[in-house]
Amino acid sequence: MRRRLRRHRLDAEVQLNMAAMLDMAFQLLAFFILTFRPSPFEGQLLLRLPPPVPLARPMMPLPDDQVPTNPNALFQKSLDIWLPADAAGGLSGARVGLSDAFSGPANSVNLAKLDAVLRQVFALQGDEVDQVMLHVAPGLLYEDLMKIIDVCMRQKLPDGRPVRTINFTELTQPSDGN
Repeated sequence: MRRRLRRHRLDAEVQLNMAAMLDMAFQLLAFFILTFRPSPFEGQLLLRLPPPVPLARPMMPLPDDQVPTNPNALFQKSLDIWLPADAAGGLSGARVGLSDAFSGPANSVNLAKLDAVLRQVFALQGDEVDQVMLHVAPGLLYEDLMKIIDVCMRQKLPDGRPVRTINFTELTQPSDGN
């Protein structure tokens, strides 16, 4: 007797398990998010920093005859430089303290003027200045800001030490110089 083999026709289609695919997609997403490390250049753009506050000098015991009578002597003294921007985001001038260092763009002539003003200020008040505080317009181009920082970093204090403490604050109004 011969048996007849029945061929069963498979009516079922191949189905993919979507839950497993979604699980793998989320695992890959988590892996790339957790292992992403931006380059240092990307990490320095568009930083929102808190407003600066006076920094207290380290408290060291002083002899009784050297205790300052002025309470402001415990705070750092800063040299303020105001950097407003024009409508295009370029530097429109620089003011050191209350006097204008230059007006116009950050070209080599104006940067030389700023350098001369800062040399004069540090020669006269170098021992009193603990930091340089840059008051920057919100729309100022990064390139122009770096030019000003380069000029500040070239300055020397009267004892020959270079200026290394530079802090920033953002101006509230771009067109305002103070």
